Amino acid sequence: MSLPKLNLHIHTTYSDGKNTINQIVKTAIKLGLDYICITDHFSNSWKSKIIPTLNNLDKIERYLEEISHCQAYILKKNRKLNLFKGVEIDISSSESYIINNIHPNKFDLILFEYLENLEGIAFIKNLIETWRRDRRNSNKFPLLGLAHFDPSFFMLGGFNVLLGFLKQYNIIIEFNSSYPRFYSRKYEIFFNELKKNCIMVSIGCDSHNLSNLKDVEGAYEMIKYYNLEDNLKNLINSLEMRKN
Repeated sequence: MSLPKLNLHIHTTYSDGKNTINQIVKTAIKLGLDYICITDHFSNSWKSKIIPTLNNLDKIERYLEEISHCQAYILKKNRKLNLFKGVEIDISSSESYIINNIHPNKFDLILFEYLENLEGIAFIKNLIETWRRDRRNSNKFPLLGLAHFDPSFFMLGGFNVLLGFLKQYNIIIEFNSSYPRFYSRKYEIFFNELKKNCIMVSIGCDSHNLSNLKDVEGAYEMIKYYNLEDNLKNLINSLEMRKN
């Protein structure tokens, strides 16, 4: 079985991307992609002073509605593309800002960026537990992943804590082709543990324009190198379940 073509990390004009959601969807169809996820930035840290972000509830609602409209377009045109709703959360943002603005039941995939230490793990854990205590999220909880994750921060300390966190909360590790150094062979021990513990992996390219929407071949090659095809297939199965 050949692996489907996916890119689950894409930015639009709702943050620092150069193209609209509609333009991305139409291009993804032409490129023959099977699964894409729009994951615009959410932040109130230093990043929000540099780039546009999903910085209020009204903007987030418009963003989600536009993705819904594009999903309806895909269905109407009977295209094979599967489009999902995502967001990329900067974990240096304040906890209250995230809790007040992000309603996880409205998303298919939440990516956390900048996990670099044990304090970051504790921060994400607290967010997840807070979300889970909210009954509105009981019926539909999103997939959770780490965007362009750099294993080097945990190779010399906290490695087992990291693995425990990934297993406990079913956290996905992203192979991001814009950051190939993060899945280089010097981290083979880490990726062997992903295979051993059946931790899901995803593919994205941190796309900000149409020209690199399909720029994911390097990520596919390394997933095959680490024998993580089944981990990727498990993610695809999870995405399929979200369509029902």
